[in-house]
Amino acid sequence: MRPIRSRLVWGTEHYDWVVERVRNARASVWIATANLKDVHVRTARGRKRSYHSVLADFAQLSALGVDLRILHSTLPSKPFRDAFDGFPGLVAGGLQLRQCPRVHMKLVVVDGTWAYLGSANWTGAGLGVKSDTRRNFELGWWTADELVLDEVQMHFDRIWSGASCKGCQRRNVCEDPIDVIVKPRRVVRR
Repeated sequence: MRPIRSRLVWGTEHYDWVVERVRNARASVWIATANLKDVHVRTARGRKRSYHSVLADFAQLSALGVDLRILHSTLPSKPFRDAFDGFPGLVAGGLQLRQCPRVHMKLVVVDGTWAYLGSANWTGAGLGVKSDTRRNFELGWWTADELVLDEVQMHFDRIWSGASCKGCQRRNVCEDPIDVIVKPRRVVRR
């Protein structure tokens, strides 16, 4: 154990500390969530508040070359799937989705430089713009600690790449085992 710098994130702070950082990513966004829904975010327009699907922001990030990955446990909600289908660039691979029935962790890593770990799923009630009286009670923490980031990304990548599939005892409920859909990495020997 060692001390690390971190910040507790509670309630509506999730929007500013997680969603806004995702919307401003420059290189990558890796999300792990058990429950995947269409999160609505504020549209910056004058005084009147309006909202749109965060998938519109993902489409812009994808066009800028940002690596977007979501690892999720269950089938995304119908509103998410419907909204997703409206962004051809995301459907064509701009937003990569992988499903694993064992994923229950909730994490967001942006640009490999900061991470959120906590209770919030990628849902409106967890991270979105819902008011304090309508949202889930969520608690998490944010850190830019390099060792934590390395370890979190290592675990995410192990699942993402299908390395955790070997010996998994839930393959019988896994519609598309990741190790089957992901081609093994070729090792170049010199």
